[in-house]
Amino acid sequence: MVDLKSISENLINGKAPKVKELVQQALNEAVEPSNILKEGLIAGMDIVGAKFKAGEFYIPEVLIAARAMHSGMEILKPQLIKSGAKSSGRFAVGTVKGDVHDIGKNLVAMMMEGAGFEIIDLGTDVSPEKFVDAAKNKGVQVIGMSSLLTTTMPVMKVTIEALKIAGLKDKIKTIIGGAPVTQSYADEIGADAYASDAASAVDKVKELLK
Repeated sequence: MVDLKSISENLINGKAPKVKELVQQALNEAVEPSNILKEGLIAGMDIVGAKFKAGEFYIPEVLIAARAMHSGMEILKPQLIKSGAKSSGRFAVGTVKGDVHDIGKNLVAMMMEGAGFEIIDLGTDVSPEKFVDAAKNKGVQVIGMSSLLTTTMPVMKVTIEALKIAGLKDKIKTIIGGAPVTQSYADEIGADAYASDAASAVDKVKELLK
């Protein structure tokens, strides 16, 4: 029998082929897909997030672990859909218009997926209209906006205004982040949350959806 902890351990160590093999083995042994997700992949990514927050892991380690998670998810996703497993929620993420930095955004997307969320990655240089469209038509509960340039930060404010105009501000939660972004800026523009890093973003989004 596959010990789901060994999936977590290999994920933390970034061993993608091993994670893939163990996930497949667990499925062959008729382990519930949702258990493999929770006790194997999510449990591993939770530890990666904690290590990242504590400064024990840096971006390269997180990316390697996330790659291992993706290799397991590839096999698991069809089975999860088949078994009707509930996702943690739907999260749309993008770097705001005028900004094409994507490392931070990609990390957040990976960590959120690792926490069991369905991700709609809008990419970089995302206009307020595109965020509103995702809120309206993609069934998202939370929108994440990233900005690495002080010059593009105002787009976050414009996006939140656009959500208000569309009558979605109370239905959809917003979280913002990026190097120049602060909690006080989030308060000023009416964002629901601010996260200083990808691991915190996961915690904050979970809180928003409680």
